[in-house]
Amino acid sequence: MKTRLAKFIADSGIASRRDAEKLIESGAVSVNGKTVDTPVFFVEPGDQITVNGKPVKQRVGMRVIAFNKPINTVTSTRDPSGRQTIYDAMPADMRGLKYVGRLDFKTTGLLLLTNDGELARRLTLPETGLVRTYIAKLRADISKAKNTRALRDFLSPLSADDAVFDALRRGVTINNIKYAPMDIELLSRYPLSVKIKLREGKKNEIRIAFDHIGLPVSKLHRESYGPVELGDLQPGHFRELSEKEIKNLS
Repeated sequence: MKTRLAKFIADSGIASRRDAEKLIESGAVSVNGKTVDTPVFFVEPGDQITVNGKPVKQRVGMRVIAFNKPINTVTSTRDPSGRQTIYDAMPADMRGLKYVGRLDFKTTGLLLLTNDGELARRLTLPETGLVRTYIAKLRADISKAKNTRALRDFLSPLSADDAVFDALRRGVTINNIKYAPMDIELLSRYPLSVKIKLREGKKNEIRIAFDHIGLPVSKLHRESYGPVELGDLQPGHFRELSEKEIKNLS
């Protein structure tokens, strides 16, 4: 059966379909020894495809991995500063998988990886609407609060409300960047912790937003991504998602 070349490359996990088309147009892709420079090209079983001179193997089934990212690891294939990456904590056969979104250096918890470049791209799009759930431990810093009265009221020993979070629940703009409304549930006052649900993943979104209201994050942990939950998976450990889980996710 014939398959569009860009889809073949995306399915192999090398790049998203959009990036695969760019690779083709740049002349980086060859089929049976001949350079192909148009995405409107089809390949069939037995064709030899290379990208930048390296053979592309056809993926054998879609893989999606749930990984419990340890603290102090970079979500990247390599780090210019020499810090440990998530791939350093994984078996060798998983180092070709693409991560879905990022967790920052200090953030722990659920990170999805897949051999399907197109799926990895799609799962990070805001319009996909997948809910990410986090648990955050906070500390108070009046000097950083934009609404000091709301924060002081919240920190009062006699207070029972959590109106200090209302700005984030409505959505805020910080340094000209809009952050969508967050679902925030107060879990504990001592120590101060909250559960956060959001549907987009801007860089350092939770840390920036809570810093804005004077409650900077001291620890951040992701518990779920869409229908996939971390459960009792230990730091540095992983599990393969079942076909049913992948179907529910995609």
